[in-house]
Amino acid sequence: MAVPAERVSYRFAVLLFNCLLTFGSYFCFDMPSVLQQQLQGNLTCPNGTHHNSTGHNGTLECVEGLGMTPAQYNLLYAIYAWTNAVVVILAGFLIDKLGNHFVQNRITAFWFKGKELALAFGLTLSFSRLGSVLNFFFTQQFEAKFGMQWTLWGGSLLCVLGLFSAITVSVLDKVGMKQLGLDGIIQQESKKVRIQDIQHLPLRYWLLVLTIMFFYNGVFPFVADASKFIQDKYPGYSQQAAAYIAGAVYDSSLVLSAAVGILIDYVGLRGVFAVGCATLTLPVFALLAFTFVPPLVSTIWLGITYSFAAASMWPSIPLVVPQATLGTAMGLATSVQMVGVGLSNLIVGHMLGTKSSELKIPLWRWQQMMIFMLANTVACIIASIGLNVVDKKQDETLNRTRKGAPMGQDRDPADAAQLLEDETRTEGSVS
Repeated sequence: MAVPAERVSYRFAVLLFNCLLTFGSYFCFDMPSVLQQQLQGNLTCPNGTHHNSTGHNGTLECVEGLGMTPAQYNLLYAIYAWTNAVVVILAGFLIDKLGNHFVQNRITAFWFKGKELALAFGLTLSFSRLGSVLNFFFTQQFEAKFGMQWTLWGGSLLCVLGLFSAITVSVLDKVGMKQLGLDGIIQQESKKVRIQDIQHLPLRYWLLVLTIMFFYNGVFPFVADASKFIQDKYPGYSQQAAAYIAGAVYDSSLVLSAAVGILIDYVGLRGVFAVGCATLTLPVFALLAFTFVPPLVSTIWLGITYSFAAASMWPSIPLVVPQATLGTAMGLATSVQMVGVGLSNLIVGHMLGTKSSELKIPLWRWQQMMIFMLANTVACIIASIGLNVVDKKQDETLNRTRKGAPMGQDRDPADAAQLLEDETRTEGSVS
């Protein structure tokens, strides 16, 4: 008679809570972007005018809010990024120390190996992206009906849901492994990991880390300010419409991420894809900086390149570092990424201004921000070209095609599938 852990329903219960694990954090991450107008609104409005739209004469009426300056608003994202930068290094080290079955994607790979593995990874990634998408669709409407306080409490409850899901999936994983007689695997696979191992990480790894950092330096700070930017530059967009358009970055990613990951895993050429998606991101910020082309074109375009970047860059890390130090390498990469993103948020905040006297930020300040995004994209292209040059001089691990030399031929099939979705953990714990 089959034990409960061998049943289909058991592994799909594991999958359900694994999907819910990062849903809340993805939802909450960009809540300030949707509520930027309220966060930067005036502490008090004269004559009791508390409007979120333009007046009858086309001028912006007073918006009651927390009175943050653009610099203070972007500092919120910087604090998040730098906190994450510290936490993920410790988390990655502990993963290597205690065993890889404490990683979200590794749990999925273990329970669905040889079964519905592609489906499981696709659903895990899609649920995370769904959190971002639903935020841009519903948060502003919820705030308009219930107010800022209840909106923030709602976000907190979603994070509690993530914590509850993490505890539940951990319990299910441990109980299931014990029922299957595999509870000794973690102890057998754990090793002595030293901080000094960082100095042995190869040059390709560091070039890959720089490529990741510079790419996300453009994406995350832009999304943080995108709703306000759209309202300030393009006439006729309400706060809700601007949120929808800003969220198109994640709409595209939600639709494409799983398919793009499978495509890149099948084709290979990860280094080439990294250069390509960075190069194709240049026109996005150029259009936003120098033209009045409808912003939806740029946000959808950025979502497409973002999908290819996530699927090609993050899963390349396990190919260039020893498997035993993978957790440390992933944690360090995320830490460097978040340090860069936090600095970019600070720079953007100062570019947009340190005073809250003007509800509408001047367009020349927005143009400065977009030029800064362009500069980060150029740096990403340079780093990715260097990555490909070094990779070619060595064993061309990153740019092997499936026909020429199958990537991961010495790896467990579950490890190969994991490469598709490693970016979920690094963004969603947190995109």
